[in-house]
Order: sequence, then C-alpha cells, then structure tokens
Amino acid sequence: MTRPGRSVGELLRDWRRTRGKSQLDLSIEAGVSARHLSFVETGRSRPSAELILRLAEQLDMPLAERNAMLLAGGYAPAFPSHQLTDPELAPLRAAVRQILDGHSPYPAVLVDQHWHLVEANPAVALFTAGAEPHLLAPPINVLRLSLHPDGMASRILNLPQWRAHLLRRLHQQAATTNDPALSELFEELRGYPSGDDVEAPTSDDVSRVVIPLRYRHGDQELSFLSTTTLFGTPLDVTVAGLAVEAFFPADPVTTAALHALGAPAVSAG
Repeated sequence: MTRPGRSVGELLRDWRRTRGKSQLDLSIEAGVSARHLSFVETGRSRPSAELILRLAEQLDMPLAERNAMLLAGGYAPAFPSHQLTDPELAPLRAAVRQILDGHSPYPAVLVDQHWHLVEANPAVALFTAGAEPHLLAPPINVLRLSLHPDGMASRILNLPQWRAHLLRRLHQQAATTNDPALSELFEELRGYPSGDDVEAPTSDDVSRVVIPLRYRHGDQELSFLSTTTLFGTPLDVTVAGLAVEAFFPADPVTTAALHALGAPAVSAG
C-alpha cells in the first residue's frame, strides 16, 4: 500500500492530511511540540521508533502502514504478519470456526481486508448457487460476487439500495486505509449495472431501521440483516484485516426457509 523509498516525513504528512489533522492538532494529541513534528515531516529531525508508533496510533493507521513507517525510519517492524495456517493463529482459527458453525443455518463468511473469502459455513451456498464459475474461482471476492450481473445481483430484489450500501462502505474503507486495491475494487464495482433507478417502497418494520438484503431464492423472497464482527485489539497485520460477515433472517418466512434448506458445503479454495 505504501510505495517504497518514501521517507518517514512524507508518509507522516500524507496520513496526517488523510485524517484531516493540522500539525498543531497532531502535536497536541501525541504530546510533542509542533516545531518538532514539523522537523520530522521535513526530514530535519529523525524520530524515534516510539514517536513513530505514537504518531501512528493517533492517526489510526493500519498496522501494515505502521510497519512501513517504522521501516522508512530505519527500524524493525513492530507488528507480525502471520499466515492463517501458522500455529500462532490456531486459537483464532478455532474461534472463527466456532462462530461460523454456530451461526448455521444462517450464512456467515470470514473475509480479509480486500473482501476475499477466507472461510464460510455451508449456508453460504444459498448465495453462491447460480453464480458463474469465473466469480467462484479463488480468490473469491464477496463484493464482486454480490454486485456482478453474473453473481448474486440478478437475484437481489432491492439491488439499487443494497448496491449503494456496499459501495458507500467500500468507499469509506478505501479512504480510511489509503489502500489502492480497495480503490480499484470500488471503481470496478460502481461500473456494474445498478438495477432499477427507483426502488419500490417497503412497509416492513425492518426496512424502517436498517437496510436489509432482499434475496430471491426460487419462488421465495428472503430477507436478511447483516452484521460485521472484527477482532478486538489486534496486534497482527493479518488478524487486523479479518472480519466475519454474518446474515440473520429478518422475518419468520426467512427463518423457516433457512432451517428447511440443506445447503452443501462451500470452500474458499
């Protein structure tokens, strides 16, 4: 995400501007003089590793970007980046499996920071059924699968509303993380057909308080609420990018339909 060869000062200035903070704002929050902060940004002063981490914390930088700024300052990275298969993450894998299995018969997935499918429970087959093979080839991107005409989009009954919700969320994530891969994904997805311009009004109670996913399965209309679960206080780059996206039935019809379905297992590849 960070181009190589950039100085600590350049990275710091870019992130400060991304967060909309002045040098004075950041200096007060980090407990450092505005003059010293200015010297760091211009390269006249070399910050300590402790100061880099303190500034990065105040700027709420992703862990990978904090490592990049430490490397730019000549220091070792502070945050590890394990593979999910590494022994160190075995307790996390067990926790995720428990969450996914415990959520059945309702759909739930584990995704990484770029919305690639990492794991899923069997109920997710409800959403993947009927999608073209090119969208199900690993790595599966769940946002692309959702909004692509060859994926779920043709079966989403409130596509304009759901599409706008997903794009707003992705745009905010791209802006917050400064991740060009997310920006590229946003540009790709917003080029997909948006469905009807006018969304038919709904009178159910759920639609008055949250945006549901209204999905056609055979001759049934199913309605879902979605939630996102993040791992608290992550200290690993990989873990910091993971999220569990879970779907709950929004009405009794959907509850009954999901309990009646015997969905086959889904693999992320």
